[in-house]
Amino acid sequence: MSIEPLSWGRGSSLNDVGLRTDTAGISEPQRWSVPARSANLESVRTALTSTGSLGVVITGGRGVGKSSLARTAVSELGPDVWTLQLRSGPTSARTPYGCLAFLLARLPQAYMGSPTAILRGITSLIRSDAAGRQCVITLDTAGSIDDMSAGVLLNILLTGTARIVAVAPQISDLPADFHWLLTDHRLTEVKLDNLNELQTRQVLLSLLGHRVSASLVSTFHTMVGGNPLLLKALVTEQQHSGNLVLSDSVWTLRDKVVLDGAASLDDIVRSQWSRKSPREREVIEMLSCARSVELSRLTAVYGAGIVADMEDSGMLEIDASDNRWVTLREKYLGDVVRSWLSITRRRELRSLLLDGKDPDPATMTVEELMAFSAWTQECEAELSPAMALAAAEAAVELFDPHFALRYAEILKRNDPQWVPGQRQKAAAYLLLDLPVQAMAALEDISQPQLDNLDVEEFARVIQAKAQAMVWLPEHSDRVPGLLQAARERLGVDPGIATDWPEPLAAAANRISLSEFEYRAFVGDYASAIPALEAAADPEQNPDTWFRMNSAMILMSALSMTGREMDALGLMRQLGGQISDAAQIVGLREQFNGRAYMVLLTAGQWRRCINLLDPPPVSEIHTLPYRSAAAELSAGVAYVYSGRGAMALDSLLSATAQLELRPVQSMLRAAYAATALAYAQIGNAGLSRKYLDKLARTGGVSDHATRSIADFCADVAGRWLGDNEAASRLKQSAREDIAAGRFTLAGISLLGATVNGTDADFKLMEEVAGHRQGPLAEISRLIAVGSRTKDAKTLLSGGELAATLELDAVEARCMALAVDYARQAGDSVSARTAQARLDILAATVASLPIVPSSGSPLLTSRERQIARLAGRGSSNRDIALEMGVSVRTVEGHLYQVFTKLGVTSRGDLTGLV
Repeated sequence: MSIEPLSWGRGSSLNDVGLRTDTAGISEPQRWSVPARSANLESVRTALTSTGSLGVVITGGRGVGKSSLARTAVSELGPDVWTLQLRSGPTSARTPYGCLAFLLARLPQAYMGSPTAILRGITSLIRSDAAGRQCVITLDTAGSIDDMSAGVLLNILLTGTARIVAVAPQISDLPADFHWLLTDHRLTEVKLDNLNELQTRQVLLSLLGHRVSASLVSTFHTMVGGNPLLLKALVTEQQHSGNLVLSDSVWTLRDKVVLDGAASLDDIVRSQWSRKSPREREVIEMLSCARSVELSRLTAVYGAGIVADMEDSGMLEIDASDNRWVTLREKYLGDVVRSWLSITRRRELRSLLLDGKDPDPATMTVEELMAFSAWTQECEAELSPAMALAAAEAAVELFDPHFALRYAEILKRNDPQWVPGQRQKAAAYLLLDLPVQAMAALEDISQPQLDNLDVEEFARVIQAKAQAMVWLPEHSDRVPGLLQAARERLGVDPGIATDWPEPLAAAANRISLSEFEYRAFVGDYASAIPALEAAADPEQNPDTWFRMNSAMILMSALSMTGREMDALGLMRQLGGQISDAAQIVGLREQFNGRAYMVLLTAGQWRRCINLLDPPPVSEIHTLPYRSAAAELSAGVAYVYSGRGAMALDSLLSATAQLELRPVQSMLRAAYAATALAYAQIGNAGLSRKYLDKLARTGGVSDHATRSIADFCADVAGRWLGDNEAASRLKQSAREDIAAGRFTLAGISLLGATVNGTDADFKLMEEVAGHRQGPLAEISRLIAVGSRTKDAKTLLSGGELAATLELDAVEARCMALAVDYARQAGDSVSARTAQARLDILAATVASLPIVPSSGSPLLTSRERQIARLAGRGSSNRDIALEMGVSVRTVEGHLYQVFTKLGVTSRGDLTGLV
């Protein structure tokens, strides 16, 4: 007997004992995970509606949402479908008709004589309850099903009495007959895995109801491995602890996730713990404390067999590195178990693993240093001064300033590592946007201590002081004098030290790099280029560290001074060398930061986005301090391209994080870029809100960040009709021209001259002549086309802007081209420009400039009529299809022809 496809819609469901309850869907605790399972839900729908299908089996691990998905599918059945829910617990397999007991109790005594009679009676009862409607049974099983229940269910399916949605951890938990139905494709298996990161984001959005920051998504996803049940528990715990906060309509983390005392997760972990063997528990305890252990050492302590079994069962994860590091696959498990362990037990495990020998910090990676130091402190054991310094350096490299300060505080003034520890303190304070404290930590180094330093450590202290002083207006101008005094003490001259690798030569090079860093910070690029080119030349400079860092600053200087293509070429060259110099700490991060600015100023925003890949899972603990910067960078790239709507998610997330954890005055840039994004989508109120926030926020920025913030704020102001904004952009351009920063001057003039004068366009053309690359050529074409009112020149500029996907710039070119072409009677150019402007309406919500002659865009009705007319439909056919009069169609077509500069229906083809 075949089963007709089911109709779908909001309907009714059954409670746990099979009684019908009228609901509009699943309860709220179940609803939150549904959006992330849309593809799986569609598979269940298909299985329940296909002709010849008997239903679906949903399998997957504990907590992945099997029952929620089943309830969702059942809740969406229409009122014409009778639904019945059955449960099979661990004891049901030992009880005949265990999962059908409540139906059995309703049977008349006449049906109780034999299994066949019971089978017929239950089948008849279900048909009677369904009252002619189709029936779907949900079977939620946590264990095996007794044979009698299995026989009844099989008969119900094969006689067409009902279809089934069976829920089980795996196929083997279901009766053998179900395996046959699966093999025969009469049942469909839908296997649920843990959520991927995108699905985790969807679940968090559903749970929290507001935007969520990228760092929140990545941190939670990594901790629970994408398990929906654990994710919900983690969200609840972090809300209760106050660590998960709503900042400016974005959920983000106030600090690191700590699970000590997390009741909901604790209960879940204890349930898992009870099913582990004593040996497995020991391994979990060890990895909870140590975080990661070399495979060879772990097998030496516990044996290869137990480790292999735990890996096969999915409890452990072994990486592909040379050391073969072993970690717990479920990160939350370690955090919870660690909170159970006494200090004595932690020390026992530490002693067992180390076997009385402390590791050498010089042989450890930054991740190993952080894990070992955290474990040592959790055991209330002492870190050696050498290990404390190494841990502080590792924490700074991993953007974890609080841990860096904690480890640096361990060092005592009479320790040989104290002065380097003060440098790490200063670096940590700068990460926290606390330059006064950074300077205080360095000034705490006494003169006798400075006098006793070797030349390389002395140069490092001077570099750290220079890096702190630039953030303090009262100290910034003193940096050149500081560097000159350091050279005099060392007895070295400016330039490349030729006798490297001698310590004095290495120290001299570090002082020279500090000078380059200072000039880049204040925007003095042009005068630094000759020295930077010499320092970046491998033939002149054998010091790889100095050469690579100098080359990256040179890359920035070239990009700012009009040599954008030279900068891109150097960027490609350096990108190929970074891996060869992987031993240089922080080199990759420095390169990425400067490469981003090179790409941004060259108009290559798409490559900026590609550069901002998320960090690997091993670096997930750095996200609270790195995610804000990455999201801000993505948002800035989008607003520079004119895509304000796409920028807002990233910018609002970055702003929320930076308001909680300031990072080197990035908050001003975040406010300015957010204001511009809102201006680009036409939301003047929110744009002004963020401009007001910007006005109330002080702070010092490096020149590159300050130029971004000022540009975004002034362009937003110009977009909102602030007459002074264009003047500020022009003044900024004049200052940049005087300093040789032609790239920045050209970008400012591009933003300032939307309604420019001939003098403005002449200056813009002149600046473009000092630059390289397509963005410079776009500026030149706009300047020439606007000054001469040449539509074809502007069309060329728009086409070039389209290759860079600069939608707002392209729209500006096309809007001007429409006007100038119509004034010149050039209907072909006017038609081309208007058609392109019409297409841009999909991405440019608010045009930077609109044609003065007529409406710049077709209305939605005009576009619809134009499409139909272009396909050859008559006015009468169009009127019938749209439900309007023929006269209305004629009127709309007249407007279309006028706006697009066409004279016949055939000209409409391809324009709309």
